[in-house]
Amino acid sequence: MASIRKAHYVLLPGEDGSVTLHAMKEWLRQNPTFVVDGLDATQSTSQQLRASLRKQGWTLQETDTEFRLIPPGAQYESGSVLRELLDEPEKDTNTADGEEAAFGLEHQLRDFLAQNLASIPVNGRRLRVYVDPTGRDGVEFPTAVGPIDILAVSDADEFFVFELKRGRTPDYTIGQLMRYMGWVSQTIGHGKAVHGVIVAKQISESMRYSVCVVPNVSLFEYEVSFQLHSSSLVPPPGAVG
Repeated sequence: MASIRKAHYVLLPGEDGSVTLHAMKEWLRQNPTFVVDGLDATQSTSQQLRASLRKQGWTLQETDTEFRLIPPGAQYESGSVLRELLDEPEKDTNTADGEEAAFGLEHQLRDFLAQNLASIPVNGRRLRVYVDPTGRDGVEFPTAVGPIDILAVSDADEFFVFELKRGRTPDYTIGQLMRYMGWVSQTIGHGKAVHGVIVAKQISESMRYSVCVVPNVSLFEYEVSFQLHSSSLVPPPGAVG
């Protein structure tokens, strides 16, 4: 039986206790100082790069489908965001026994929304992924306060900052979103309206209370639907079976 090819991710702590997850090779291309001599973030294999980070003191956490690398010295309390992120998908991510499906990782939710953004109205507005003057698009858009999951714009040139959670919304989510919105407002926003959008499988009650006093922030819960359609050939009229 063929072995499962596992994805590689880098997990980084935020100052507010949050954790961001990045594809390992892409992150190393953006941070070449962590690539040792003799290796290349594009040409070297993921196994070689993973072994190199381990030699530099990075911690490895392995699941059935992923390798997750944590930088040396990163400290997290038990019950922290990292613990939640490192856990295998919760039971509510399965489709067995009538349970609802969810995206296994946030980047899957992010990529789906980015690819289908034009067909998903947000508060009556049609959006598109933002593209800056250099051609950099708004998916995992880099900022001085961390990467924005999706940065979009409306036809009226309003900015929409998306913060995505594959499962429930922890309380720190609103702080993350406000930080990104503030950065957009003070830099590339140039006085334009900036809206925040939180998308999650389940919005907590505490999050609803938090957002009710925060202007220009909307909450959305997503659903995953999967259907099979027959693709069998239909015999032409009069054909003998």
